[in-house]
Amino acid sequence: MSNNYKTGFIGAGVMGKAIINGLVESNFLDKNNIFASEISRENAEKASQELGIKVFTDNGELVKNSDTVILCTKPYVINTVLEDIKEVLTAKKLIISIAAGVSTGFIESIAGDVPVIRAMPNTPALIKEGMTAICRGRFATDEHVKFAQALFSSVGRCLEVEEKHINAVTGISGSGPAFMYLIIEALADGGVKLGLPKKIAVELAAQTALGAAGMVLETGKHPSILKDEVTTPGGCTIAGLAVMEECNVRASLSKTVQETARTAAGLGK
Repeated sequence: MSNNYKTGFIGAGVMGKAIINGLVESNFLDKNNIFASEISRENAEKASQELGIKVFTDNGELVKNSDTVILCTKPYVINTVLEDIKEVLTAKKLIISIAAGVSTGFIESIAGDVPVIRAMPNTPALIKEGMTAICRGRFATDEHVKFAQALFSSVGRCLEVEEKHINAVTGISGSGPAFMYLIIEALADGGVKLGLPKKIAVELAAQTALGAAGMVLETGKHPSILKDEVTTPGGCTIAGLAVMEECNVRASLSKTVQETARTAAGLGK
């Protein structure tokens, strides 16, 4: 079903392009069945050349040509976009929204009895290492959820959560890549201060982050157990961990997630 499914993206910004490129690379959808829309002809032409797909300047035309419509716009313009396309929406269309803070109920209040899936992906979808959480609206069926899971799983991992948890998801994985980049940069800076060339320090830090994440996912062990396996009494690792605890790194990261989630919750209001 998926390869012939026509999917349209309203908005071809950073996140939209990441998902589109990931879908094309994974061969989940035929490139001829992926569309996008941009507000200006100039942006549409640029996106079309970059992505190799048809890009509309009319959202209504995109909806007419699509089975699934993925809203990749900023939260503050969702209302305008929905008002623009509601006349061409039908119960046979599926809306997937990645707009932070915008509830399925809000979308349904404008779109009507249209199946809605709310999703929170992240930019590593570009290299098929994305993490996406989805939740269903009132009219979304198991089949709709299955398709959304397959779509986002083609560019990484995907799981379904209750909508009340989506803002927390935003705090951990939606915005999380930016937090991880800061951590990688900080680890590399420590190496540079000790004399390592920056390029080598960055590669060491990035691969270490990748490997550590892989250990959590592949072994299924709790991070605390894996941490203890690396830590020997009186060793260098426990010395470094003691500094992290003294500097409240754990508490700071936890607070970072909470503040991000709180801000996300207010974006759709």
